[in-house]
Amino acid sequence: MKHLRFTAWLCSAAALVLLAVPAFAQQPDALPPEQTAPAAQEQTAEAAAPDAEVPTAEAPAADPQRTYVALGDSIVSGVGLPDFKYTEAAIGIDAAPNFEGYPEQCYVSLVGKGLGLDRQHAINLGLPGLTTGDLADMLHTGAMPQMNQQAGTYYVYPQMLDYLKRADVISVQIGSNDALVPALVALGNATNWKSEKLAATILAGDLRNEGSGSTMSTIYRSIKAMDLTKAEKDATWNLLFSGMSKICDETYPKTTAALISIVQEIRNLNPDAQIILVGYTNPVPLIPCWRSYFNKLNKFEKQIAKTYNLTYVAIPNTETTIDVHPTIKGHQYIANKLVNAIENP
Repeated sequence: MKHLRFTAWLCSAAALVLLAVPAFAQQPDALPPEQTAPAAQEQTAEAAAPDAEVPTAEAPAADPQRTYVALGDSIVSGVGLPDFKYTEAAIGIDAAPNFEGYPEQCYVSLVGKGLGLDRQHAINLGLPGLTTGDLADMLHTGAMPQMNQQAGTYYVYPQMLDYLKRADVISVQIGSNDALVPALVALGNATNWKSEKLAATILAGDLRNEGSGSTMSTIYRSIKAMDLTKAEKDATWNLLFSGMSKICDETYPKTTAALISIVQEIRNLNPDAQIILVGYTNPVPLIPCWRSYFNKLNKFEKQIAKTYNLTYVAIPNTETTIDVHPTIKGHQYIANKLVNAIENP
């Protein structure tokens, strides 16, 4: 496919911004207020209110007998936080340096501290750009059988299976990229890849450092700089208000099937670990089909958690930034939810 360097960074960091902003740019009052309600409206009552942040008091002594492993995508890995560690690879990125060297403020670090674990017993296997299909494949051999052409990612980590086999607690947060990656590729096609200019601004990290007013000004300038033709604008508008529904409809059955495969394979690798399914949050609920899509996935995860005797943790009030990923407070919120859900040894 064209633009294979449309890598995990682009897919995970820019997705919702690129999907939501053109609608504002072309028609500031495009959606009525009732369509901008947060996704939390359809969440279960158990997640109705934000929890207090994880305490910052001194952590208990490390317990070498217990291991926590977090599986997932860039949200898990801590993309957007200081000290996210990776190295350039021949294809995409190598996130192995982040497995035990993850940011202090990401939720894996906070959960580890809450359980009294050192970094050899709190492992972050979050992989930017990962999809449910990718993870389902990796749980067999530790490797993706082939490059994900749309995401531009290719991960080979046999050691992840060893981590999972010795884990006492395994959290899984995966699936957001399943629809976002093809949607972002579709947006690239609609704009003849002019949207990559805005993505570059986001990926530079500048938007996280600016105030909200400056952020929107930067976005609007970047949209204007795209200089879209009428045909490109029409294609983008069509994608936002009809193409997105098609993508969500086509993706949902694939994602749910992969989630079942993931749960089954993790259980085969480790019959005794507590498995936690972490829910989804939709940080830009401006497009109704996306709100519906993530709500359906949350309901599905809750159901399979019951079916397979797992733990489901909803996180509807996660605070995120313009680049989709959780803020520091967002990571604290997720960590608190997880620590409260983890069973005593």
